[in-house]
This record gives sequence, C-alpha cells and structure tokens, in this order.
Amino acid sequence: MHPHDAQVSVVVIGYDDATHVTDAVRSALAQGGIVREVIAVDDCSTDGSPALLDALAAEDPRVKVVRRTTNSGGCGTPRNDGIDAATAPYLMFLDSDDILPPGAVDALLMAAVAHATPLAAGLCVRRELPSGREVPWQPELYERPALVSRPSQRPRLVDDTLCVNKLYRTDFLREHGIRFPEGRFPYEDFVFTARVLAAGPSIALVPDTVYVWHVRRSAQRLSISLDRAAIDNWKARMEANRQAYEILLGAGEKRLARAARAAFLDRGLRMYARELPLRDAEYRDEWWRLTRAYLSDFDAADLAQASVSGRVVAQVVLAADQPRDLHRLKELAAHPARLAPPYATAEDGAPVWSADLPQVRLEHLLHRPMGHLPVAVDAELHPRARGTRLRLRLHELYGRVENARPHRVDMAFVQREDDSRVGLAATAALRPDAELGGWTAEAPVGLAELADGTWDLKLTLRFDDGTSRETTAHAVEGPGLLGRRMVPSVRHGVLLTQPYATHSGALALRVASGVRGVTAVVGRRLRRLLHWR
Repeated sequence: MHPHDAQVSVVVIGYDDATHVTDAVRSALAQGGIVREVIAVDDCSTDGSPALLDALAAEDPRVKVVRRTTNSGGCGTPRNDGIDAATAPYLMFLDSDDILPPGAVDALLMAAVAHATPLAAGLCVRRELPSGREVPWQPELYERPALVSRPSQRPRLVDDTLCVNKLYRTDFLREHGIRFPEGRFPYEDFVFTARVLAAGPSIALVPDTVYVWHVRRSAQRLSISLDRAAIDNWKARMEANRQAYEILLGAGEKRLARAARAAFLDRGLRMYARELPLRDAEYRDEWWRLTRAYLSDFDAADLAQASVSGRVVAQVVLAADQPRDLHRLKELAAHPARLAPPYATAEDGAPVWSADLPQVRLEHLLHRPMGHLPVAVDAELHPRARGTRLRLRLHELYGRVENARPHRVDMAFVQREDDSRVGLAATAALRPDAELGGWTAEAPVGLAELADGTWDLKLTLRFDDGTSRETTAHAVEGPGLLGRRMVPSVRHGVLLTQPYATHSGALALRVASGVRGVTAVVGRRLRRLLHWR
C-alpha cells in the first residue's frame, strides 16, 4: 500500500450545477487511493444534482453527500460544512464546474509531507471554454519547487487569492479557526487566504498543475469573477480586500497587508477601470464615488507598492471628484499599459497626467527603462480587395522615444485561443512623420493566411540603443476602420473580416473564410438577435 493512501478529503461544493458536478467528483475520485473521501456539499440544488450525487455515492463509497436544507447564497458556508465533515489529515477544495488534473493531489501531498508543512500550493490554469485555451494563474509563484518558511518572506503569495489550488492540513485550519465568511460573500477566497497567511504557516510550492479552473463566459449564470456588470460586485471586491488587509495587519504582517493593497490596485482596480467605458453613467458615478472613498485610506507607501499603472489610475481617481478621462484610463489599465496623449507638463517641466490634474505627476516616465514604458501606438487596418494594409503611429513620450531612436516594428497576429500560434508576421521601418508627429510604419497584411478565429495584434518596437518594447496597439476608430466587411480572396473565394477594439482598446481581428465560414457567422448573429428579442 502507498504510504500516502487515504490521506486527503476533497470538498466539492455545488449549487444547481448538474451539468458539471459529476465530472468534478469523478476527477477527485480519479486521484486514486490517496483520496480518502470526496465530500460533496450540495447547497440545496433543485436541478437534479442531488440524484447525481446519490448515484456517485452508490458507485463509490468514498463519496459522502452533505445536503444543506437552505441555500447559503455563497461558496463560503458549504466549504465550511466540508471542513467540519472532513476526516482525513489533509483537505482541499474543488468547485463543481472545475476539475482536478491527474496527479494533482499526489503532487501536493508529496510536497506537504516531505517538508512537514501544513500548506502546499501548486499551479492553477484557467481553461477558456469551449476554445480550450489555458492561461496559468500567477505562474511566477510556481516556476520551481520551493519551501517558504513564513509567508512574509514572499509577499507575492498574497497575489494568489485562490483557495482551490492548495492542500491544507485539516488540524491546522481547525486549530487556528480558519474558515470562510458565511452566507453570500463574493470573493470569499480573499478573506480565507488572508486568514491562512496570517497564521504564518510554512508553505511548499510545486510547479505542477494541480487545478483546472473552467471559464465559461457564455454561461447563463456567470461566475462571480465574470459577473461584474453590477456595482454590487465591485463593492464586494473592495470589502473582501478591506477585510484581507485588516486581517493581515492585525496579525502583525505589515508587508503582507501592503501587498494585499498592491494586488487590489494592480488587478482589481485596473480590471474594473478598463471596463468603465462599457458601463452606464449611473454605474460610473457610483463606482467613482465608492472607489475614491476606499482609496482615501491608502497612504503613499501603499501606492508605492503597486505597479506604475495601478498607482497612476488610483491617483487620477483620487484627484478628480467625478469620472473623467475614462478612455485614457482604459488604455493605461491595459496589459501592457499604454499612455495615450496628450502629454502635459507642469510649470516646472515635469510630466503630469493632464493640464487639469497637474497633481498627478509622472516623473517616473523619465527614469523607467524603455522596455517598461507605457508607449502608445495607434493602429489602422484597411482591408481591401487589392491588398490589406496595416498602418501604425508611434507617439513620442516626453522625449524618451526620440532619445531611444526607434527604427523598426515587428508585427504579429497571434491566435486568441493559442497565443503561441502566430498566424502572420511582418516587419516595417519606423519613420519620423513631420505632419502627424511621432513615427509611422506601414506593412501589407495577407489576411488569407489567417485561419478562422480571433487574432490579437502584438508589436515589438525596436530602438537603435538596443532596447525594445513589447506592446499592443490602440484601435483607431473612424469611417471604414472597424466593423465587418467582405473581402474577395483568391484562396477562399471570400473572407469576412472584423477589425475591432477589445475592452482595453487594443486592435484585434475576427476572420471567417469561405461561404461556409461566412454563413456560420451570419447564422450565429441571427440566432443572438432572435434570442434577445
């Protein structure tokens, strides 16, 4: 018998998720004899999930079903029920719409036992469905095996707010009274993770993929992380961050507390700022008011811990008493950041956000390495029957671009579903443009080389001083620049192309080829229109 047999309880929580819960439970059972029990906590489902769980329990005695008699309204209470019911020395959590990949529990338990640590953590990947594209979550933390004797030695641990990619010693959670917030409490992971880190455990980190987080953007009921259209979601995120900060500060973990605020600025604030132009005026006004009030408690040291983009977005919100410069903020909050013109200066010549907000100073732009500067590039894609052209304009940035002497730009359309796949690439010289200002470049684009799907434009700017900057390009709006159009194609007969601006304002391109591809796109469009009616 394996020395680690039957050492782990896997707590699976679900509510009205009959479509996926069986796959989740089976992925836990498939970990082998190392799993003593799969505790399936059903949060008062009405869609047939209880019957599916009963069938799984009849099939495998390791499945133990816990039925709640009232719906908790959140994820925290059923997870707490699972902690109470666990009988194994270790436990981990699994949501009903996700899965554990093969060997996940074994990798975490091996590390926890080898280092005698109450906590082991591994890599989570976000799998976009139905495309299957996988994006690692906080991969820098899990590049190699490591043992962290105290969380304060690696403040970036605060960035990984997930509870599901970790294995916990059961008595560690119980002895320290570490539990999730009860009831409806979105972003409960933030608070739970803060309580874990505040207890100061040693942590074993493994580079193995131990959790697959399924992202279903087209689902009828969006997950909390995707359902951001209502202001209550932003309120919940701020409240969760506030509690996490106070928990860590109360435990004397000042470095971790500051790191929690930096994570809020770098991820939460930037993500929601990118989406502000999509919201109505009522939402924007309320968001701005609430955010200013919350950020007013941040001091200079809190802001200094964040990325430049997160810090500047926060400073603009604090400096303006009502929403403003939303499209510039959207560009700055992008990944990578782009600072769009105008480029104002204060009376002393220092770079500032704008003439109206000179208190938001940008002196850091004069000293940061060229490879990290938020340079701005405009892009225009002109699909035509006689050949499509891509035109770019690189803006000056307080003399930094001119000093670096830009000489060329490498352009690539990268597939959205698989960012390692380059559909087509081109290189063009960057030349000074006396009429427009800055530097411009132009290159032909063979759209017929692109397979059907969505393609993101990625750029690498090359400078004579040997430096480079990887970035994206702002999609210029104007007559004939964005939107669907038919383009004749020798290879396919016809192409349906759609240059468009992403949520962060970057240029992207959708392509459908041939009569069949075009018909499929038109059919999907018609079905959406009929559905909304």
